[in-house]
Amino acid sequence: MDYARIVTTIRTLALEAGAEIMQVYESPDFEVKTKSDASPVTEADERADKLIAAGLAAAFPEIPAVTEEQAASHAIKAPVFFLVDPLDGTKEFVQRRGDFTVNIALIENGVPTRGVVYAPAKGRLFYTDAAGQSQEEAGPFGAEPGALTPLRVGKPDPAGLVVVASKSHRDQATDDYIAKYAVADFRSAGSSMKFCLVAAGEADLYPRLGRTMEWDTAAGQAVLLGAGGEVVRFDDHTPLAYGKSGFENPFFIALAPGIDLVPA
Repeated sequence: MDYARIVTTIRTLALEAGAEIMQVYESPDFEVKTKSDASPVTEADERADKLIAAGLAAAFPEIPAVTEEQAASHAIKAPVFFLVDPLDGTKEFVQRRGDFTVNIALIENGVPTRGVVYAPAKGRLFYTDAAGQSQEEAGPFGAEPGALTPLRVGKPDPAGLVVVASKSHRDQATDDYIAKYAVADFRSAGSSMKFCLVAAGEADLYPRLGRTMEWDTAAGQAVLLGAGGEVVRFDDHTPLAYGKSGFENPFFIALAPGIDLVPA
């Protein structure tokens, strides 16, 4: 597997898709449509998806791509495939909050081994390098990578954890679970940025007790794994795997190692 070429390609495609998204985001108005599952979709989702899908197919015709916005791709079953959410956090996008991201991941035998998470409105770019180590690149972003900061999860203090929670999906069940831990502080973030905060050592624990799809989480999980973190199922604390039927995730917990997880 040519990881160097894969990382270069997905980084470039994420930046180009981010530019397409920001053109729509900064326009005076844009149409919001509703998909069959009642979730919103915009021109930005569609433009970014078209760009990424075409770019991956041109660069790696031998590797299939599963993308949120192309229902036909959801029938793909393969040991190695790309998993794409061209605009994660459409609700944040529609409300003109900056917490939306472009997510592209490479899945190998159920594990997201390489991934990029780009938050164009925030100017933050996270990805795994060819060796699998996660990095945050400093902007402005050009054709060649700029200054890189290696990411490493923090060392949690069990007596005072920092927990990251969703801006759009916080509920009572999540609050009840978090209450089982000694929490010193909270961080709030949207989309896959929550994984990146744990990867960067800015948070220790991210529990998600709600519906997500694999394309929502794969790139963020790749970044977290490349920083020494873990993502486990909520029910039995086994690693969260990919390529599941229907691409739907169970509840999960993303964390820095060293936390004694309480039973579900």
